[in-house]
Amino acid sequence: MEIKFNKVTYEKNKTLILNNLNLIFKENKITSVVGPNGSGKSTLLKLLIKQIKPTNGEISYNPKLIKNNIGIITQHYEFTLSTVEEELVDALSKNKYKTKNPEKRIKDSLILVGLSQKYLSKNPHQLSKSEKTKLTIAKALIYNPNLIIIDEILLDNYNKQELIKLFRLMKLKYNKTIIILTKDTDFAHAISDYVYIINKGEVITKGTKYKVFTNINLLKENKIKPPKVIELTHLIENKKNVKMEYRDDINDLMKDIYRCIR
Repeated sequence: MEIKFNKVTYEKNKTLILNNLNLIFKENKITSVVGPNGSGKSTLLKLLIKQIKPTNGEISYNPKLIKNNIGIITQHYEFTLSTVEEELVDALSKNKYKTKNPEKRIKDSLILVGLSQKYLSKNPHQLSKSEKTKLTIAKALIYNPNLIIIDEILLDNYNKQELIKLFRLMKLKYNKTIIILTKDTDFAHAISDYVYIINKGEVITKGTKYKVFTNINLLKENKIKPPKVIELTHLIENKKNVKMEYRDDINDLMKDIYRCIR
């Protein structure tokens, strides 16, 4: 299910939005596209889900990957019904997902995102922001999509960590292909296999998260805040003249710091 952007350009009202993009989203991997506001991420999402077509270039992917096989998670809540259960039933119906036990599927989708069955009768409009985000995720996952696209998320750090665990599970156990469009470098750094940095509609750099996120000067030049764990590592190396190992998790880094100062 590899998705390829080959020299993709998009113009709107004679304004260049995306310029000559060459991107590869590999099957069963988590790929992040990171960029500041106005970098072209929203347009990229519309191209991925075939809402718009490129002005020039080509987007190719598995023909079986139709819109109904894409789970889209955005920061915008789209709830039109009066209970959480109705929202989930509606998601199953709209995507024509067939299951012998829809009630179990609905309950399992809530458990998957950390919500209990008591939420079934709740009004989705009266949920907290994090609960609304979790419901949006449950709606996107309930019909078992092959491709999951995350377009920014609004969660506190604890719930974000839980989401990271969930999508790692989606990739490793259920072989999902996941694309993340975000300006949140901490989230992208924690979860990605591969990263693209874009700004003003162009790819600035690409590679493994280590290669991309350790280039602090390039990130700052493009108005992108480096991940906290990378910033702290560089701060210690520069201030204390101590070479630190690369760490994914800030807690592991803190353990290294403690060992160094003992």
